Amino acid sequence: MKIRADFLPLSKPSLGTEEIEAVTRCLESGWITTGPVCQAFERSLCELTTASHAVSFTSGTAAMHLLLTALGIGPGDEVITPSLTFASTVNMITLRGARPVFIDVDYSSLNMNPELLTDLITPRTRAIIPVHFAGAPADMGRIGATAARYGITVIEDAAHAVGTYCRGVHAGGSGYPAVFSFHPIKNVTSGEGGMITLNDGELENRLRLLRFHGIERDAWKRYGKGGNPDYDIQEPGYKYNLPDILAAVGLAQMAKRRTLNRRRAELAGQYLAGLRDIPGLELPGSPPYPHVHAWHLFVVKVASLSRERFLERLSEYNIGYGLHFPVTHRLRYVRERFGDFAGQLPETERAADRILSLPLYPGMTDDDVGYVCEAVREILAPG
Repeated sequence: MKIRADFLPLSKPSLGTEEIEAVTRCLESGWITTGPVCQAFERSLCELTTASHAVSFTSGTAAMHLLLTALGIGPGDEVITPSLTFASTVNMITLRGARPVFIDVDYSSLNMNPELLTDLITPRTRAIIPVHFAGAPADMGRIGATAARYGITVIEDAAHAVGTYCRGVHAGGSGYPAVFSFHPIKNVTSGEGGMITLNDGELENRLRLLRFHGIERDAWKRYGKGGNPDYDIQEPGYKYNLPDILAAVGLAQMAKRRTLNRRRAELAGQYLAGLRDIPGLELPGSPPYPHVHAWHLFVVKVASLSRERFLERLSEYNIGYGLHFPVTHRLRYVRERFGDFAGQLPETERAADRILSLPLYPGMTDDDVGYVCEAVREILAPG
């Protein structure tokens, strides 16, 4: 096949005139930090998830950090989460002084295997953090039932999950706090940003205090017409507030999310058809329960060729790729602090050496997908 001249990246944000106009309006308003646009962005997540409250942050990592802080998770506590996730979740657990307890995944869907939860729960277990991997929902019904039986908090890692539904319920709509990310690679982006959706009003108030120095009123309420610029601090907090200028991008993206996700699903369908029956290539598996996949990522497993060699060959065809994710239990600091988990997570480790992400973003053309499929077939052709 003919090698394309231009590079096909793993991902590109789908930005257009709507986002440019939204940012321009924000700039012209004279208020660009946290304010009314941010409030509107938060409301849009409440409408999507049916959660009662939403609190925005500078990133999904900041959101996870403050949620663990507000829940009082700290030294001596254990948090159950998959190792197959981005390192930020385990970083935040560790920075709170708690211990990550890794649970194995289902090899097909790469989501947490809820059958293994009970054996990992101890008197020190404070939270379970399932990840909706690549946009496929974790089994929230079974996870939630186990957590309720033991009185343990559930936190949904919904960083991949704008548009993800499990048994008709959107991620963040099951009654548990959920953490979303709006990093540039995500289905909906604000450039950088994060959000927590939740139903607990007291927890929401504490998150808002911790998000902005511990000050009880937002700056735009203090400095707007008739506002009181004085403030008090009940508890020292952080500086994790999302500015309106970024929220404007996110709000414009939320208005387009159905169109963006529909295109992702179309492209994923073309991949599934075009890569079918290739020896040595395993396609993404689907959860066995009713769901809607958000197709944040298209993660395949290569079994007939070393991943390093496969990635080299993709580069020769001018195709980008990703690795989602280097498993966290193999990270040096995790091994040094928490021990060697080799052999304890067999399905995670089996997947870890094979997974890679192919390009997937709404701006791709059908021809782009066809080109990737043809290249993969050539790379993995016998002989």
